[in-house]
Amino acid sequence: MGSGKRGLLTAALTVVCAVTVLAAPGAAFAAPAPTPTPTAGGSPSPTPRPGKDLEEIREKLDKLYHDAAVATDAYNAAEEKAEKQSAEIVALAKKIDQGQQRLDRLKNQAGAAARDQYRTGGLSSTAQFLLSDDPGQFLDGAGRVLQGQQAATKLMSEMTRTQEDLRQYAADASDRWKKLDANRKTRAAAKKKIQQQIDAAEKLESRLEKKEKERLAQLEREAADKAQTAWLDTGVLKDIDGKASTQGKKAVRYATEQLGKPYVWGAEGPDFFDCSGLTSQAWATAGHPVPRTSQEQWKQLRHVDVKDMRPGDLIIYFDDASHVAMYIGDGAIIHAPRPGRTVTIAGAGSMPILGVVRPDA
Repeated sequence: MGSGKRGLLTAALTVVCAVTVLAAPGAAFAAPAPTPTPTAGGSPSPTPRPGKDLEEIREKLDKLYHDAAVATDAYNAAEEKAEKQSAEIVALAKKIDQGQQRLDRLKNQAGAAARDQYRTGGLSSTAQFLLSDDPGQFLDGAGRVLQGQQAATKLMSEMTRTQEDLRQYAADASDRWKKLDANRKTRAAAKKKIQQQIDAAEKLESRLEKKEKERLAQLEREAADKAQTAWLDTGVLKDIDGKASTQGKKAVRYATEQLGKPYVWGAEGPDFFDCSGLTSQAWATAGHPVPRTSQEQWKQLRHVDVKDMRPGDLIIYFDDASHVAMYIGDGAIIHAPRPGRTVTIAGAGSMPILGVVRPDA
């Protein structure tokens, strides 16, 4: 969340406090910058033996980074929700401020009416009629008095309604603050989970010798190639001949321009991306905003068959929809894979496909 949003929240909180209807329980929270990897403490871990089962390590790393991706989706969802809640609080604060100003004007009008009544001496209309030198003029005046009484009744009704609106706005704002505070805790827990998984993966990799790291990278490529080959062997590619829409072409162009940029969890550009940050920004640039997270993209966007997909469509991966990539044609995708990697092109079938969604359906 940028400084402009924090400024709006600060202004909103000031307004709420000024009208004494809401106490601020917290402040806005900024989006995370890339967090440096902490140095592992304690006694050094044993270096893996040359015969160590690297395939087992690869599977362990895949699980750690997958868990980090799940936590990243939770963080991104909480961040998106926080922005919405913050905007609602700002809107409510403006309503409270406007309502308080209106109430002040109504009170001034009521005070003026009371002073005018005082100047008449508070006599009854009958007494004023008997004491009047000109009954006809008095009757005209009596009509104006009746109009004044009706206006006063309307004024009091407006004051009551405005006060009730203010109480409701205050209750709504208080509820939003509570939800925002709870959401802050959700984000903090997700952030902690992300960092724990990434730290564990990096620690595991740091134990490997140079040759073991090279062999591990080779195993990762072989696993991806094997999955891609198995996917292509189903014959699916011969059935895929969809042409990209105008917006789809724009989205693909944007994603292609990000090739080589580092993965950073929670990032949505312009210099760093996570998987859904890349796809959401690509489609926003194409003029068709989509949900921020891969799970919400899966839930909210139209599902299409794999054989019907076209460039620009989003492929959702894993049973929990924890990863997303953009299809670019010829059986290939562009995606931001995981920490330690950059935005790259890969085989569309290199990971388990959950399904395909179309942003511009």
